[in-house]
Amino acid sequence: MVQLNIEKTFGFITKESVNAYEADVMAAQEALEKGTRPGNDFLGWLHLPSSITKEHLNDLKATAQTLRENCEVVVVAGIGGSYLGARAVIEALSNSFAWLQEQKDGPVILYAGHNIGEDYLYELTQYLKGKKFGVINISKSGTTTETALAFRLLKKQCEDQRGKEMARKVIVAVTDARKGAARVTADNEGYKSFIIPDNVGGRFSVLTPVGLLPIAVAGYDIEKLVAGAAAMEKCCGADVPFAENPAAIYAATRNELYRQGKKIEILVNFNPKLHYVSEWWKQLYGESEGKDNKGIFPAAVDFSTDLHSMGQWIQEGERTIYETVISVEHPNHRLEVPTDAENLDGLNFLAGKHVDEVNKMAELGTQLAHVDGGVPNMRIVIPTLNEESIGGLLYFFEKACGISGYLLGVNPFNQPGVEAYKKNMFALLNKPGYEAESKAIQARL
Repeated sequence: MVQLNIEKTFGFITKESVNAYEADVMAAQEALEKGTRPGNDFLGWLHLPSSITKEHLNDLKATAQTLRENCEVVVVAGIGGSYLGARAVIEALSNSFAWLQEQKDGPVILYAGHNIGEDYLYELTQYLKGKKFGVINISKSGTTTETALAFRLLKKQCEDQRGKEMARKVIVAVTDARKGAARVTADNEGYKSFIIPDNVGGRFSVLTPVGLLPIAVAGYDIEKLVAGAAAMEKCCGADVPFAENPAAIYAATRNELYRQGKKIEILVNFNPKLHYVSEWWKQLYGESEGKDNKGIFPAAVDFSTDLHSMGQWIQEGERTIYETVISVEHPNHRLEVPTDAENLDGLNFLAGKHVDEVNKMAELGTQLAHVDGGVPNMRIVIPTLNEESIGGLLYFFEKACGISGYLLGVNPFNQPGVEAYKKNMFALLNKPGYEAESKAIQARL
């Protein structure tokens, strides 16, 4: 499972200063368990892995199989937590070039509703022409502009191309149990639907149907994913001693680094398949902790690629950063460096080594260089890229986020700042009900 090493933070902070958080961490854990602090109506994720039933997973798998059998392409329509978790898992487990292969094991998974790019949506609708496609529409309200706009386009195109009867079979709604435009549409059209629990916020929703259904459609084992998360739930439980609890240690260490002036956390991976895990992590921590004019800024880089771009800034820029490195212990495939008779590139010293050996030395060399350059480093190790490991990693970050937010003194489960841009956008678009705001913003312009 997930292993955490914080040794490379010592020298910037001390082991004793991290251990001094034990009482506050225990209090935060107790608050999560008992629901005694702000955000207590959004704690459904806390014991979600261990509470998911076999029947629920079977229902999700059956629906996924219907989509797999009837679709060449499935478009996941959602934004933020309504798509990032699913994409993180799917991209981490997928063959990097599967979409180019003629023989595909299941439908191509595409994404919409996470931007308002006209060219993006036009090109998507052009690609879908003549294809047997389905849609998973993920929205609690059904009125989030980006997702609702994309779904309106996709629904019409699906009905036009496949007929209303087949469209009902291949459009699935993941939405509120009782209310909202997406719920009304699903009921009126007769779509198969799954519920987003009221007590689980979007960024914590990857182990609800929001994430599990698309992951199952992509062909991955959601039982193993949930089992990995459930194992990590146990490892990070409130009854686990502070010194043995990786989520508690991570939360304490990052808050102590923040207190010592390290305002930016850079999540680092040395495996390109983890790029969208980083994107999911950025939302999880940015939306949870960025409040009341405080909070660690979450950034991410893909190494060794970004060592040739951001590497200079990380090595010698302003010393307000620390790094958390996700390391994958064992790759899923092996590739040996060949010998070359001419050796013009000078790489014969690597001949016979596996590519991952080279990558691991790049990782270790980078860590040592950055620590020497004044950047504290934490290291998270997962065994390999499979469903169990990814499930455990996601739950580890969720649990640590809940603890860390309470240590910081904010409500980690709301996002009031997200609404500001929407009010301005609606006013500028003259949305009904925003007449006063429209008049005020026009005066400003």
